[in-house]
Amino acid sequence: MDRPLHFIEHIIEEDLANGFPKQDLRFRFPPEPNGFLHIGHVKAICINFNLGERYGAPVNLRFDDTNPAKEEQQFVDAIKENIQWLGYQWDKECYASDYFDQLYQWAHQLIDQGLAYVDSQDSAAIAAQKGTPTEAGSESPYRNRSVAENKSLFTAMHDGKIEAGAHVLRAKIDMAASNMLLRDPVMYRILYKTHHRTGDQWCIYPLYDWTHGESDYIEQVSHSLCSLEFKPHRDLYEWFLRALNPSAGTIPKQREFARMNLSYTVTSKRKLMTLIEKGLVSGWDDPRMPTISGLRRRGYTPQALRNFVDAAGVAKRDNVIDLSLLEFSIREHLNTIAPRVMGVLDPVKLTISNYPDDQEELLEGEINPENLELGTREIPFSKHLFIEREDFQESANRKFFRLTLEKEVRLKNAYIIKGESVVKDPEGNIVEIICTYDPESKSGTGTEASMRKVKGTLHWVSQKHAVAAQVNLYDRLFKVEAPDQDKATDFVAHINENSLETITAMVEPGLQNAIPGTQYQFQRMGYFVVDTDSTAEQLIFNKTVGLRDTWAKQNG
Repeated sequence: MDRPLHFIEHIIEEDLANGFPKQDLRFRFPPEPNGFLHIGHVKAICINFNLGERYGAPVNLRFDDTNPAKEEQQFVDAIKENIQWLGYQWDKECYASDYFDQLYQWAHQLIDQGLAYVDSQDSAAIAAQKGTPTEAGSESPYRNRSVAENKSLFTAMHDGKIEAGAHVLRAKIDMAASNMLLRDPVMYRILYKTHHRTGDQWCIYPLYDWTHGESDYIEQVSHSLCSLEFKPHRDLYEWFLRALNPSAGTIPKQREFARMNLSYTVTSKRKLMTLIEKGLVSGWDDPRMPTISGLRRRGYTPQALRNFVDAAGVAKRDNVIDLSLLEFSIREHLNTIAPRVMGVLDPVKLTISNYPDDQEELLEGEINPENLELGTREIPFSKHLFIEREDFQESANRKFFRLTLEKEVRLKNAYIIKGESVVKDPEGNIVEIICTYDPESKSGTGTEASMRKVKGTLHWVSQKHAVAAQVNLYDRLFKVEAPDQDKATDFVAHINENSLETITAMVEPGLQNAIPGTQYQFQRMGYFVVDTDSTAEQLIFNKTVGLRDTWAKQNG
């Protein structure tokens, strides 16, 4: 390992040094299947599964499926696919709903011990009695119901004989506890909703704090790792485990790490859903979304996301990671694996006046200069080409190293050309550039002319052979670094209206049958991926990231 241990690894190392059996280590990733996983989940996935790899320990995938009102099978399927795409495999696939019977029995046990009771107040009354951080709460008038009455009511709740909202089951702890989560938290509520796995078998559903620690115990998870917002929940997590007084097995240890807060991004599932509902993005897999599905469609690779999490580190305190680090991670990885191609995003015609009218030739270009073993590709060349409109200026200063009149540049993998004249439309717009070429300057021939130095090199495509492609140019979805920090302003107000521009580009013919999901470097322009909706009849590319970070310069 070429990096220092992070603090969670230090905790585990200390536990092992104090006699905890290494073979008893077990971790888990416990998502709720109520939406698609996002970049914050990538961190939790990587932490748990990387620990599993480091210590040779199993990692469970457990779905905390205790709220049928929001959870769906499609989210379960997407989560499993995302984790596997990231390159991880879980040991056991578990569901909190697997433990509903056991949790129900244990709830009866807490009632028998005088540690749980049925409260017949509504949620507003219960909330009002919670008190404040500086003032103790007040006890429910139903707190001292008899064990027999509590068991009878709880059984009736279970049997579907009570209407929703009439009762809840609460733990009996301490209404004056400094940690307000210990002030008789709700364990069960009545909910007449069909569950995606258990159907209509249950009409009472356990809440997170009751379910989570007991699920960890059932699965014999050794270290229950979660983000910092769950730190206040640790006291309750441990109280439930102690209250049941398990006689054997590993008692899980909850520890918290800083969540992944990314600049120019929101990761709240509720807010991401708002973006979808308002039509500001096309769906969960919109390439501007911070979901794993969106990042994947944008062209991000599993390795880049794992490298990003590793570079961001595992901290004890919340911080904001700059989006440029994520962009650097994908840029660095794609540089090593992405084939080089030529794509002209804003084409203007270029004619080489002294090139033979009927001549065509196949030129060679490297597939990837970072991996010469991949060899070369053939690129058709002819008299009529497309180049980028921004690569030509009719008159330019000495700092403009691209094509202008009376000056020379090299066409990538081809010849040196010289600007001669332009053709304009009636409005004065340049529609064609006329140039001449040096026939002896062909790249790679070893002639004196081919080795002649010129300051600019341009990419191009042959007009006759070019393939039209739709290209989606994506930018950051929000204009400000912390779009949801200002509570007085709706985060949607910070949407970047220019986060998507769709254009028609011309690309080299070898891309005609490009496979969806394949990444390329459009030379000089950036990294692009073939969209999932792309076909041979309608090529679609999504821009992943530019060749360099230009955001700070544009917005500084």
